[in-house]
Order: sequence, then C-alpha cells, then structure tokens
Amino acid sequence: MQRVTTISLNRNAYQLEVDAHMRLEQFLTDTERRLSGNPDRSEILRDIEQAIADRCRERMRQAQTVITLEELEPALAAIGEVEAMHPTPPSAPLQPESEHPPLQQLSDRAYISGVCAGLARSAHIDVTLVRVVAIVSSFFIAGGTILLYIALMLLIPYAPLDSHAPPLRKIPRRCRETVIAIRAKLKTLTS
Repeated sequence: MQRVTTISLNRNAYQLEVDAHMRLEQFLTDTERRLSGNPDRSEILRDIEQAIADRCRERMRQAQTVITLEELEPALAAIGEVEAMHPTPPSAPLQPESEHPPLQQLSDRAYISGVCAGLARSAHIDVTLVRVVAIVSSFFIAGGTILLYIALMLLIPYAPLDSHAPPLRKIPRRCRETVIAIRAKLKTLTS
C-alpha cells in the first residue's frame, strides 16, 4: 500500500504516490534553482508543470487516477533538465539591427514597382519624400527620371513577398511579373 498526496500542477489537482511526489518535488526544486536569475521563471515553471502533467496523463491507464513513479520518471526524462537561462546582462551590447538594410524593391508598398519605397527604406527616409523628389525631378529632367526609374526597376532586386501581407495591387503585381520575365530572358540570352 502506498500513501497518496494531492498536488497542484499549473493550478490543476493531481494525485501522486509519495515516492513520485518526492521525485517531482526534487525535479521542480532543481529547475527553480536553475532559473533563479530568469525574469520569466514563474511562467517557465508553469509550462514545465503543465508538460509534466500532460506526459504523465498520456502514460496512465484508462481507470488510473494516481500518478506513480513509473509514469513520472519517463515524463521527467522526456522533458529533461532545464538549462540555466539567464537574461542578457545589461553591460553586454545588444546586436544592432543592420544599419543599412539591403537595397530592394518593396512591391507591397509600391504604387508602380517599389523602387521609391526601397530607396527610402535603404536611406532611412520617408518614402513620400522620395516620391516627391522623383515627381519634381521629372518636370526638370523630363524623360531622364523615367529612364532612371526603369533602369532601377530592372537592376534593383525585389524583396521577398510577405505571405501574411495583403495581395499586391494590380500595377505593382504586373510590374513585378514583367521585370522578372525580362530578367529571365536576359539571363538566358547571356548564358
């Protein structure tokens, strides 16, 4: 005959035999000690408790209501020991994001092909300013701005499309398809 203890794992009641309870208490104490410097310690412990309960429940027979050491040990082995996870010390420099993102056409923000949006992102300036400069320069340089835009459209690579973004508008989609087709034909001609 074994004594049974009722415990709470992630705010759910479970019954454990005494030897299973002692083993679980040792595991959770060790885990809590390893996580002592982690600011997310309580959340991680709740997740671990839930994982233990789920794995024990999977191993229990149909009418079984008490978790034994036989169910607990494989559950703990499946989870493994939690490594000490310390937050980044304040003195350690954080890795900065790229100061100069790659020059790419951004079709999802485009009115035509995304050249202005790509230039604005790369230069860290407002896209509206780039578009205004392009429009104003088209009055002074007439066809030169249009030729420059077409050249940039053919030369600057496209940024990958975001699968979660809304579909492209009609003109940017057609421009992208056309430019990709032209690039493919040029590649076959040069190779």
